[in-house]
Amino acid sequence: MPPYDSHRPGATGTSVAVARTFEDLSRVIALRAAVYMAEQACPYEEEFDGNDLSATHLIGYVGDEPAGCLRIRFFADFAKIERLAVRAEHRNTRMAFALVRAGIELARVKGYRRLYGHAQKRLVGFWSRFGFRVFEGAQELVFSDFDYIEMLLEAEPHPEAIGIGIDPYVIIRPEGRWHRAGTLDRSRARAVTRPSVDQKAAR
Repeated sequence: MPPYDSHRPGATGTSVAVARTFEDLSRVIALRAAVYMAEQACPYEEEFDGNDLSATHLIGYVGDEPAGCLRIRFFADFAKIERLAVRAEHRNTRMAFALVRAGIELARVKGYRRLYGHAQKRLVGFWSRFGFRVFEGAQELVFSDFDYIEMLLEAEPHPEAIGIGIDPYVIIRPEGRWHRAGTLDRSRARAVTRPSVDQKAAR
């Protein structure tokens, strides 16, 4: 299983899943509210900034309990890794590492080789463990009462990156589940009936 689709209900240990439902998004909101709003006193409108419905979210689990999350936004030639949050009681685990590695892998499978982020300056060492670096000309910035600096990871191409020319059924599978057949794969076993078109033609 890829690291961004390793969670199975009832399993034990640490796992990660892509948020796919409104309930999943509620989990993300609860996690970030607990970490950023409660612990870091981040104002609501700064934490929930209008980008959550245009992003991919990863949820980290310990057993079936949501323990952390990560947001990824996609631009023309880079993906931005952001909003990493881990509940205080799970920070002595490898949850943060699992989420970041899963986010990097998901972006690479989508064909991205440049991953960008704004790291709190106190956490530059953490992000450096994954290959992110403060690049020449990186700007420093301040928002929500913390100081940040730009970092960049230039990754190797993924050997199974999704692109035009692969099996088109892979492209229409749910986000992060490109490795297994989905509902639309199974629908191709049905005959082509074009129900709405043929009904109109018969009238």
